[in-house]
Amino acid sequence: MKAEIKRTASRFRHTIGKYRVQRGKQCKSCAGCVVTCPHGVHFKAGTRMGTPRDYLCVGPEVCRSKNCFCVEKCPNSALNVVINPQIKALGDFRWTADLLMSTWYQAETGRLPDVDMEYRTGNSGGGFDKLRFRFPEKPPQVIPAEDIDTSIELNKRGDKSHRITIGIPLYQGGMSFGSVSDSTMVSRARAAMLWDTFGCTGEGGYPEFLYPFDRQMITQVATGLFGVKEETIQRVRIVEFKYAQGAKPGLGGHLLGDKVTERVAKMREAVQGSALFSPFPFHSVYSVEDHKKHVDWIKAINPKVLVSVKVSTPADVDMVAIGSYYAGAHIVHLDGSYGGTGAAPDIAKKNIAMPIEYAIPKVHRFLVEEGVRDKVTLIASGGIRTAHDVLKAIALGADGVVEGTAGMVALECTRCSSCESGRGCPRGIATTDPELAEFITVDWGAQRVYNLYASWRSQIVGVLQQLGMRSIRELVGRTDCLRHLDYN
Repeated sequence: MKAEIKRTASRFRHTIGKYRVQRGKQCKSCAGCVVTCPHGVHFKAGTRMGTPRDYLCVGPEVCRSKNCFCVEKCPNSALNVVINPQIKALGDFRWTADLLMSTWYQAETGRLPDVDMEYRTGNSGGGFDKLRFRFPEKPPQVIPAEDIDTSIELNKRGDKSHRITIGIPLYQGGMSFGSVSDSTMVSRARAAMLWDTFGCTGEGGYPEFLYPFDRQMITQVATGLFGVKEETIQRVRIVEFKYAQGAKPGLGGHLLGDKVTERVAKMREAVQGSALFSPFPFHSVYSVEDHKKHVDWIKAINPKVLVSVKVSTPADVDMVAIGSYYAGAHIVHLDGSYGGTGAAPDIAKKNIAMPIEYAIPKVHRFLVEEGVRDKVTLIASGGIRTAHDVLKAIALGADGVVEGTAGMVALECTRCSSCESGRGCPRGIATTDPELAEFITVDWGAQRVYNLYASWRSQIVGVLQQLGMRSIRELVGRTDCLRHLDYN
C-alpha cells in the first residue's frame, strides 16, 4: 500500500468547527457564496443551497484579508458568521477546543488549519504549555526540507544485528485488547506500518488480527500477565515491560467488568464480566537483580528482541533508569502524569507521578553523568498532544516520544471520558461493543492517523529548519533552545 496524504473527512454529518455560518430567509440561492468562498463552506444541493459546512470556515478575519468574506459579498445580506457556541462545552485545560479541532483538521487534511486556532499548546498553565522555542533571528544555515532527518535509533547498545531505526521520532502507546475496538487497534497499526514506526498491543494479549503487523508491533508484558504467551513474544521485534503507568502509578491496570466480553475474557484468560486488575508492582520484581531476570527471560525466548521498560516518574526515576540500563534494557520509557486513560482516577493523575517535563531532563542528565546516555534510548510519554510537544520533550533530553491520546483524537475522540465503562466510547473508539465498533472502518481510521503524523512531521521539519539542525538527533538535550514563559 503506497502511503500518501488523502483528505479523509469526518464520519459525522455535523462536524464541530470554530465558526457557525448562518443563512437567513433572504437567501435567493444565487450561489454567489459558492464562488466567493475558496474553502468549500457553501455548496448547491439541487436548486437550493445546502447547509453550510461550518467546520471548513476560517473566519471573518482571514476571509477579509483575502477579499473573500461571504457575508460582505452576499447581495441579499443573507449570511452571518459567529463563533460556534458548541465549543464552550468542548475540551478542557489540557485539550482545549482549539487543540481538539485543529487535530481533527490535521487528521482530515494532513496539514495545519487555515483558521486562527491554537494548534501548538493547551491552556493548562504549566508543563509544555509554558515552554516555547528560542529561534535565532536568522537560521545558521538554510537546509532544504528533504535534507532533514527525523529518524531515531531504538537500539544504542552496540549489537549491530539488532538495529531498529524508525522514520519519525515517535511510536504508539499501548491500547490493549478490551480497552479499544478492533478497528481502532488495526487502524493505528496500519498507520504505524505506513510510517515505518511501531504500534503496541498494550496488556491483554496479542489478537490474531494484529499478526500482519508483527514487524511493526510491540507486545507488552504487564504486571497482570494477561494474555502473555511465549509464542507472541517470539513474533515481535520489541517487547515492553510495563512496570507502572504514569497516569496511575501504584494502582496497576484496570479493565471494568462491562468491557470484559467473551472474546476479551478468552484472550486474557479471565472470567467474562469480571473486572480485571493488574497488581502493582510485578510481585516477582523487588530489585534490579530481579528486573534483570525478567529481561533475561524475554531475551531467552526471543534472542533478537529489543526490550523496553516502561516506568512512571517517581522522585528517584533517574535511579530506576540506570538500573534498567544495567539490567539489559534497550529502551527506557518514562511515562509522566499527564497520560490519558479513561479508567485513571483524577487523584492519581494529578497528585502522584512527577510531571514528564521534570522527569526527562533529570534522567537525561543522570545518564550523561553515568557515561551511558549514548547507549540507551530514552522515550517519553504522558501528555504528548502536538508536534511541538514532541519537539519540547526531545529538547529536554528524550530521543523520541510515545503518542496515545492524540491518535484517538485523530479518530474524532471528543475527550468525553466515557472510555472505561458500559458500552464505552459512543464514537466507537474505546469500546468492545460490536455495534459501536462499526462506526470506524480501518481504511478511514488508518488514513486519519497517517495524515496526523504527516502534519506533525512537517512541523518538526519546519522547527528544525528554523534552528539550523539537519537531524532530530541534534535537538536531544538542547534545553538552551527552550524558554519558560514565567522566567524569560
